[in-house]
Amino acid sequence: MSIRDLLANAWQAWNIHSGWIAWNLFLAFIPLALSFWLFRRTSQSRSLLWWMGFLAFTAFLPNAPYLLTDIIHLINAIRDYYSVWIITLVLIPPHLIAILAGFEAYVVSLINLGHYLKQQRVAQFVVWAELLTHALSAIGVYLGRFKRFNSWDFLTQPDDLARSVINDLTAKRPVLVIAVTFLVLTVLYWVMKQVTLGLVLRMRQSRFDRKSRGKDSSTEV
Repeated sequence: MSIRDLLANAWQAWNIHSGWIAWNLFLAFIPLALSFWLFRRTSQSRSLLWWMGFLAFTAFLPNAPYLLTDIIHLINAIRDYYSVWIITLVLIPPHLIAILAGFEAYVVSLINLGHYLKQQRVAQFVVWAELLTHALSAIGVYLGRFKRFNSWDFLTQPDDLARSVINDLTAKRPVLVIAVTFLVLTVLYWVMKQVTLGLVLRMRQSRFDRKSRGKDSSTEV
């Protein structure tokens, strides 16, 4: 196969199998942006606009861990029998980056929520809030992946959404899938939270060290 054919196949593979990445990442970054506006601002007031933003945050948050299930797209791409070079260099990297970025958006969003609860002097509820969020997100991921509901269906199809949730929570297979998803989210979140906080601490320490060296240099002069 010539280089030209290889590039043509690579471009075709990218167009076919990566169309979901931009859209799903956009949906995943909506709750991330909302989390900074809701939980990191200096004002502590909770207006009607704040509560509307919080409801939007809750509705869109499952889109972030939902990207974990998009590994299906990568599996389907590999099944299309592209060459090993296209699979390795064109398909795997963007899929894995998108999945990691989406879940990191989920992690940072919950870290911001925990920061807000600590500011409200209810730090004892941080873990419970995280577990509740994992449970709601597990339900949301199931509804999105298997029932094909979207976040805005809370407004456009509330009756169908409520009926589906009630039916699924009383059936064995959906409850099992949701429980496994909850467990996966809980474990992965704990790991990624430690990594994220460790990186933040490392960056803060590096900035502090640079400032300290700068002060020492100015003192010597």
